[in-house]
Amino acid sequence: MTQARTENTETLNPTKPVKSARPAPVIAGEKLRGLEKVSRIPVKVIPTTERVQKPDWIRVKIAKPAEVARIKGLLRDQKLSTVCEEAACPNLPECFGGGTATFMIMGEICTRRCPFCDVAHGRPLALDAEEPLHLAETVQKLGLKYAVITSVDRDDLLDGGADHFAQCINQIRTHSPETLIEVLVPDFRGRLKPALEIFEQTPADVFNHNIETVPRLYKAMRPGSDYQHSLDLLQKYKALRPDITTKCGFMVGLGETEEEVYELLSDLRKHDVELITIGQYLQPSLNHAAVERFVHPDEFARYTEFGQKIGFKNIWAAPMVRSSYFADRQYRGEPCPAVRRRETAASS
Repeated sequence: MTQARTENTETLNPTKPVKSARPAPVIAGEKLRGLEKVSRIPVKVIPTTERVQKPDWIRVKIAKPAEVARIKGLLRDQKLSTVCEEAACPNLPECFGGGTATFMIMGEICTRRCPFCDVAHGRPLALDAEEPLHLAETVQKLGLKYAVITSVDRDDLLDGGADHFAQCINQIRTHSPETLIEVLVPDFRGRLKPALEIFEQTPADVFNHNIETVPRLYKAMRPGSDYQHSLDLLQKYKALRPDITTKCGFMVGLGETEEEVYELLSDLRKHDVELITIGQYLQPSLNHAAVERFVHPDEFARYTEFGQKIGFKNIWAAPMVRSSYFADRQYRGEPCPAVRRRETAASS
């Protein structure tokens, strides 16, 4: 079976590569997905030719379709987006079926082009000034006791969108003062100082930022991002607001080694991160980065044991764990849910 691989044409070809035609200009508001998106990154992705058969421990829980439809209808009425939908999260039926969602603010178009992510790339539209209010009204209507807010990267904004986050936090505090808030923020690269100042003045209850993968894979998997910058973001915020819980998530199955994961966990602990999520990478489409391996639940258990040993307050490591998966339960200190398995090893 042929799988997608990333390659750097400048490295693999000893002769100067032939210049390809310049890509067509991106129109503001146009969503680029799949091949259109990943073709614009420096380390190219060779499309996969067929789907990889999943092991029996990759299992999605079937939920109530009526509740899923109700949540989607409410979101559309309020002109809101969720990362659950835009990133094609496999846990969407379970979370929506349970009446929860992770809200994605500042539009549905990201200024970055990560080949593992299904969120569209392009030139974003202007911010919706009514979005913070609509978000707060939706949190109130859903009766959420714990709300997670994330966003696309907005490198086009001077503060990276930090002030918009703050407006959302303030509106939720006004409409649902008992609701706990977790923010899953972008890296604010080039805009770190103003962003940190804003979050220092308007904190959530949990400050989360995903580092995504090990440093060796950054050039291929996180173009435009920097491993040390992400570590510094988390540590600097904790220094400013020691009373706020810090959290970080990443994926496995992209080509990292087990030893590299232990080193990553050690780096995160040294940078004052308290909560950790680790999950299996699943390829959104044949044009995205390939799944290099399916990590066995026993390996996830070793990561949990190591994380507990070095002092994280709570670490959730399992195949179907995602950054905001049952985030309220992790925050309260509950252990990670047990791995579900199919009765047979048939492909999903």
